Amino acid sequence: MFTGIVEGTGTVRARTETEDGLRLRIAVDGVDGFDDLAHGQSISVSGVCLTVEEHGVADDVDATADSEGANAWFEVFLAAETVAKTYLGDLRVGDAVNLERAMPADGRFDGHVVQGHVDTVAAVEGVERIGEDWRFTFSIPEGHGRYLVDKGSVTLDGISLTIAEKRADEFDVAIIPTTYELTTLSEKSAGDPVHLEVDVIAKYVENMLEGYV
Repeated sequence: MFTGIVEGTGTVRARTETEDGLRLRIAVDGVDGFDDLAHGQSISVSGVCLTVEEHGVADDVDATADSEGANAWFEVFLAAETVAKTYLGDLRVGDAVNLERAMPADGRFDGHVVQGHVDTVAAVEGVERIGEDWRFTFSIPEGHGRYLVDKGSVTLDGISLTIAEKRADEFDVAIIPTTYELTTLSEKSAGDPVHLEVDVIAKYVENMLEGYV
């Protein structure tokens, strides 16, 4: 399980397509703690829960080293289903991704329950600077509006956010400077895709009430 509190970003260093899917090598951009990854560990890559297959430090592979001295790298495999349901298959070498390791049992719960199971891909509809903050507008893909409520939680590219305002076919979120600078939102503009995961609690409530409605 994750909480949507992104620890930092990584950069795609290599992509290898196979008959079964896609393998990505991602260099961690100087974020503490990623040098002790373990085989089989879950990791959120822009909101998609994936499994670490290989890992190491920058000195092990020259291709992962950059001018900022990325101190770790790892590889993940995307099955065909993941490629079809997310935009990770469109990533190219040099693209940035948000990263979060799974929450430890005794960890601080700063965001909300995030599974890393992307529901759909939404799109950035607009970005507006408001003082020191930003207001992002996102589309609401068909069939998902019932899970989104004003002041409710939503996960976008692995980031736990609060819906500031919801309309018929789009919603807004307010982004503070720290979130803007720490995540890939600073690189997003109108038309760009984002992974959307609705609050799983809303799904459970819907499922339990189906027999009474």
